[in-house]
Amino acid sequence: MFLVDTRDMYVICSQLVVGLCLSVCLPVQAGNQKEIALADSVRVALAHAIADGRPPKPQIEDASQRTQYLHWLGEMSLRLQKKIPDAQMRQEFLESVWYEATRAGLDPAMVLGLIQVESAFRKYAMSIVGARGYMQVMPFWTKVIGDSDHSKLFQMQANLRYGCAILRMYIDMEKGNLYLALGRYNGSRGRPAYPNAVLAAWNRWKLQG
Repeated sequence: MFLVDTRDMYVICSQLVVGLCLSVCLPVQAGNQKEIALADSVRVALAHAIADGRPPKPQIEDASQRTQYLHWLGEMSLRLQKKIPDAQMRQEFLESVWYEATRAGLDPAMVLGLIQVESAFRKYAMSIVGARGYMQVMPFWTKVIGDSDHSKLFQMQANLRYGCAILRMYIDMEKGNLYLALGRYNGSRGRPAYPNAVLAAWNRWKLQG
């Protein structure tokens, strides 16, 4: 008979539990935006953007642009099937990504790449430093430009709206330098690993053809 010492079994079980928690609970990257002093004009503009309650439904009147959008929506939905199996949830997620990205002047493919790196498309991802949701937004932002309700960062539209608005602000702060802006977003400004990971993921989410 094969016997296992109870202490060895405890160690093995502990390792399995820790490994499972790391693989399920932690995002691929942990967003860690730093709280900084904002000019009143910037803070007010961000607060207005966050408070805009219009539903994230794209209104595209130009026929060719609408055709292109529908093509993008269909293609991205196919690519996301394994990450978000529910078809309705997947469509709502992609509609919100497209809406929030474009209203912030961002490429939706870049936002998808950032989400892939930050949370691996996990709605309830939470980092060891407290960043939350798809775009791993730090809770202090809800006090600076929101209504102080941290729980909203686990809501799809709110999380995407915060994340896109904050990234847009960082890009403007860095005068269009995306490399440095992405570093700010992750709290690793000047270090190459995170920007390079997002840029590589961005390329994978670009619409081909």
